[in-house]
Amino acid sequence: MVTKQFTGSPDEADLRRADSLAREIFSDIANKWALLIIEALGERTLRFGELRDGIGGISHKMLTQNLRMLERNGLVERTVHPVVPPRVEYTLTEPGRVLRVTIDGLCDWTHRFLGDIEASRRRFEA
Repeated sequence: MVTKQFTGSPDEADLRRADSLAREIFSDIANKWALLIIEALGERTLRFGELRDGIGGISHKMLTQNLRMLERNGLVERTVHPVVPPRVEYTLTEPGRVLRVTIDGLCDWTHRFLGDIEASRRRFEA
C-alpha cells in the first residue's frame, strides 16, 4: 500500500484511513520496541550496546530496525563519531522528547493498573 502524502492541516490527519500518513506514523511508534527505546533514551545519549543492554529481550536486528525507523520519523538522532572503531550514539530529538512525555504517562498507567489487569486475566482464564 502506498501512503498518502500529507498535504492538509494536522487536524485533517486521520488515523482511521488505511493510506493516512498519520496512521503510518502511529503504527511505527505504537510498537513495544519503539516505546521501550524512547523510554530508555530519556534525556540521555546512549550507544547501541547501552541501549541493547538496557532493553531486556531485544535482538540486535530489532534494535537496528527500530532505531532506523525512529530516525526516519525524526524522533531519534544518530551521531557517528569518526574514530576507529566508529562510535555511534543515539539521542531523542525534540519531537522524540515530547513523545516521551506521553510514553511516560503510559508507563505510569501500566504501573498503576498492573494488579487490576493481572486479576482480570486470572478471572478471564478461570
